[in-house]
Amino acid sequence: MNASLPAAFSVELGALLGADGWRTDAAALEANAQDNSWRHALPAGVALPTDREQVVAIVRACRAHGVPIVARGAGTGTTGAAVPVNGSIVLSLARMNRILDIQPGNRCAVVEPGVLNGDLQHALAPHGLFWAPDPSSADICSIGGNLACNAGGPRAVKYGTSRDNVLGLVAVTGAGELIQCGGAYTKDATGYDLTHLLVGSEGTLAVIVEATLKLTPRPVTQAGLRVLYRDADAAAAAVSRLMAQPVVPARLEFMDARSLELLRRNGAEVPEAGAMLLVEADGDHDTLPYLLQALADAAEGDGMLALDVAMEGSAREALWAARKALSPALKSIAPGKVNEDVVVPVSRIPDLVAGVQALAREYHLVIVTFGHAGNGNLHVNILYHPDDADENARAHAALPKIFELTLALGGTLSGEHGIGLAKRDFMAQAFTPATLATMRAIKQALDPDGILNPGKVLPPG
Repeated sequence: MNASLPAAFSVELGALLGADGWRTDAAALEANAQDNSWRHALPAGVALPTDREQVVAIVRACRAHGVPIVARGAGTGTTGAAVPVNGSIVLSLARMNRILDIQPGNRCAVVEPGVLNGDLQHALAPHGLFWAPDPSSADICSIGGNLACNAGGPRAVKYGTSRDNVLGLVAVTGAGELIQCGGAYTKDATGYDLTHLLVGSEGTLAVIVEATLKLTPRPVTQAGLRVLYRDADAAAAAVSRLMAQPVVPARLEFMDARSLELLRRNGAEVPEAGAMLLVEADGDHDTLPYLLQALADAAEGDGMLALDVAMEGSAREALWAARKALSPALKSIAPGKVNEDVVVPVSRIPDLVAGVQALAREYHLVIVTFGHAGNGNLHVNILYHPDDADENARAHAALPKIFELTLALGGTLSGEHGIGLAKRDFMAQAFTPATLATMRAIKQALDPDGILNPGKVLPPG
């Protein structure tokens, strides 16, 4: 029994969940001690419920005994939101992994939070449907985790993020109350929109135990463009042109010169250029050529070097395989990486790119920039050697400057990774005191004792 937990609490959870559902052994604690941010803190215990009633009972027990609780999906998040600080227990939703219902007629699916994004997509394929969010970890990340941080991915430019693709939720508040909001309908003007409040709240307001997801018909066909530019400024200006015309690309990805150099180093056939855009259109066989031509016309302009069309098949797959390989390939430059997914208005992308390049020169760092340009959501990767004290210090000194630049351009701290621990202390720069006070009031209302994911998202008041 874990000496840091009240004995009565451990007995209560053991009786509720059984020996395989309430774990305090070293292996279980270590397996739930970190997420993909590589922050690490051992939990006081790990609870593995199998249904919503058990989640209610766990939260009520935690409240009664003053035990903090961190809900956890697959642990693929990058901001430390799932790291169990402050002596928290982990509430793992891995066993709540059932697809409860697929309703093609209503274009929705009802799922438990532990369902993996990839498994859901496979189940939807025979119905000709898909769920839009496609983060890079889509095969292994959970729906609950996607909802917790409002995950997006390349398709978000046309189809939206997790928040845009959820219709209803069932959740357990920090008071141990089961609440229901939304449902299998796309229009609702009834009361407060709790559904979209909970999405992106990173488990600080309630634990999601069921979600009704909005589904989209799969396109008949798609095709892509690979467009090379003289420099990052020219590519960024093209993004503004692409998003200013009527045809919305299904994906629009930006890669700077460092990104292209890295792809070549790892075997991808990418010509030398100052920057590259990957643009994709989807539709039916009759309309796709016209959509693609409109995107190609917008991509053309000052600084464009070359434009290639990749129709459906191996050429298109090779384009996106190169893009997906980019993030893992960063390790070949340096073992340390600070990956921030900042967002600016699309028209300010040229200023963000130029500002990041200036910071790379000022701090003598390698900074690789790529990402979902159609949403203004770029991933700024500061690469460094942690064992080099001077370089380590420069990397972490540059980070606040990235955020200052983003906010000065009218942007925001995160587009899809969330806040967690990594960006919590910068929230006071992003919001006024009155706005933060409103957020804290909402937290107090739904989690009166502050037991849900303490220390995350909101800076100390």
